[in-house]
Amino acid sequence: MSKTIKLKRGFDINLAGKAEKKLVENIKATTYAFKPTDFEGIMRPKLLVKEGDTVKAGTPILYDKKNDAIKFTAPVSGEVVEIVRGKKRKLLEIKILADSEIVYEEFNKFSVSDIESLDAEKIKEQLLKSGVWPNLIQRPYGILANPEENPKAIFISGFDTNPLAPDTDYLLKGQEQYFQAGINILKKLTSGKVHLNLNASGEVSSLFSQIQNVEINKFSGPHPAGNVGVQIHHIDPINKGDIAWTVKPFGVAQIGKLFLEGKYDTKRVIALAGSEVKNPQYYSIYTGACVDKLLENNLNTDNVRVVSGNVLTGRGIKKTGYVGYFDDLVTVIPEGDEYEFLGWILPSTKKVSFHRAFGLLAPFFAGKNKEFVVDTNLHGEPRAFVETGSFEKVTPMDIYPEFLIKAIMAEDFDEMEALGIYEVIEEDLALCEFVDVSKHDIQKILREGINLLQFS
Repeated sequence: MSKTIKLKRGFDINLAGKAEKKLVENIKATTYAFKPTDFEGIMRPKLLVKEGDTVKAGTPILYDKKNDAIKFTAPVSGEVVEIVRGKKRKLLEIKILADSEIVYEEFNKFSVSDIESLDAEKIKEQLLKSGVWPNLIQRPYGILANPEENPKAIFISGFDTNPLAPDTDYLLKGQEQYFQAGINILKKLTSGKVHLNLNASGEVSSLFSQIQNVEINKFSGPHPAGNVGVQIHHIDPINKGDIAWTVKPFGVAQIGKLFLEGKYDTKRVIALAGSEVKNPQYYSIYTGACVDKLLENNLNTDNVRVVSGNVLTGRGIKKTGYVGYFDDLVTVIPEGDEYEFLGWILPSTKKVSFHRAFGLLAPFFAGKNKEFVVDTNLHGEPRAFVETGSFEKVTPMDIYPEFLIKAIMAEDFDEMEALGIYEVIEEDLALCEFVDVSKHDIQKILREGINLLQFS
């Protein structure tokens, strides 16, 4: 039965530099990178290519020895020009010099009626060998879905409430048939329901209004209302022993396109946004594209932080870095490398603060719709863990984040389970990190706790 849920707890971070709904299609990156670090749970990566090899879009380039059925494939065709490793030879990037015209590996094509007759095993076989399977993420733990599992349900969030988040409807414009085909395929991979969760505060778009084989739920409220973990908590919570899968809307459309056209097509629309971007707008690229041409002559200053993703959960990259596998947003904000004398005590209308400490005057002079320019300064340093109750005010779930983080730091497994660690991953507690007066790396601590539980 569909649900409409109104969330009151949370916090919207209204940043300057929202992407204008204008699509640029004529920018092509020269190089692309596949980054194994985009995926949680890859423990023993095995390379299938070496520098100088040529690949097509969909050619396997990597697999994990722990689950060799899941193949990671090249996002574009071209030549493997560099394999980048970090400390202890950790595999960081596989760079590909792209062909001028993308050539695709051929996979089986199916009509809409053919898809109706496919069984789960045949579907999994095509998803696994094509490189589309990594779109499926398992809860708990936020790791790659295990094809041997039968999830109790599959969840899709149809909107994003993160700072400067792109419009999901705009990202998927023209993808209606692929999205429906993707839903039909996902329906065969679970014995439960496929939940599509939409924003109750806006109109249902044409993309989602006619969709079938899903249960539509609606959510309203501040961020993180758009987080799929929060939505799962209110629809069908994850208890110990439960398995659920999540997939982003682009992943659904990519699954449908694989079966209808027989190719692994990573072409997608992303948003380039942030206060330091001259022309924040949307771009059509392939997954893993280098951002250099997007940023060329498009920045207000050189001293910036480029983030693949949003400012709460994204990863900093160089101006010649690459867009992450799951990211549909690149954010550019000022680098915060300047010390502000007595900045903690000076009244200001320019700073965003949940506690109304730094931005004490902002709500009175600008109102809640004011757009803020933020930099990367923490305005403090790590210190003793102070319990303020603020974590609970920005986490619209029936858990106690402050006590959960303390249980993780104490490595208390029983308390971690009792306090709901199975229900959350980093993005669900990202706002806790933002409002934490003690400046702890909450997301890193949470991942350490998840890993402790997973591998104990």
